[in-house]
Amino acid sequence: MKRAALLSLCAVTLLATGCDFFRSLAGRPTSKELEVKRLEMERIQEEIRMQARLDSLEEVRRQMADSLAALETHLLDSLSQIKGTILNPSKLGGLYTTRLDARYSIIVGAFRTRSYAERKLKQCSDAGYTATIVSFRNGLLAVSVCPSDSLSETARKLRELRGNGICPKDGWILVNE
Repeated sequence: MKRAALLSLCAVTLLATGCDFFRSLAGRPTSKELEVKRLEMERIQEEIRMQARLDSLEEVRRQMADSLAALETHLLDSLSQIKGTILNPSKLGGLYTTRLDARYSIIVGAFRTRSYAERKLKQCSDAGYTATIVSFRNGLLAVSVCPSDSLSETARKLRELRGNGICPKDGWILVNE
C-alpha cells in the first residue's frame, strides 16, 4: 500500500509540476526561459537580415551614383569632342542680355538679323517649345529653347530636336556660367 501511495504521489507530482520542475532541480533552463531565448535569437536574426538588406540597398545606391557620375562625365566628354556642340558664351564675347535662368539651353539658330531670329523664335513657339532670343556682345542673336539645369536632359532634348527638324545639325548647347 505504501508502495502504491508513493507511486501515486510521484505520478501526481510529475503530472502537476511537469518537466520544468525537474529541469530546474537539475539546474537546466525551463521552457519559459528557452522560449525567451528563442524569441531573442529570432529578433537578432531579423535585425541581421534587415541590416544586410540595408547594406545591399546602400551598395546599389552607391553604384548607381557612381554610374550616373560616370555617365555624365562620358556625356560631357562626348559632347566636347563634337566641335561646337557645347559653347560657353564667353567664346562669343559674352552675353549682352541678362543672365539666363537655366544653366544649359539649346541654341537652334544664330542670326545677325533680328527678323530672322524672330522668325525662328515663332517657329519654335508654334512647335510648343519655350523659346527666347539671346543677344551676344558680338551682335549675334541666338534662339534658345529647352532651358534646363541638367546636362543629360539637355543632350536628350538636343537629339530629339534634331530628329524633328526644329534644330539643324549645327545646333549646340549653350552653357550659362
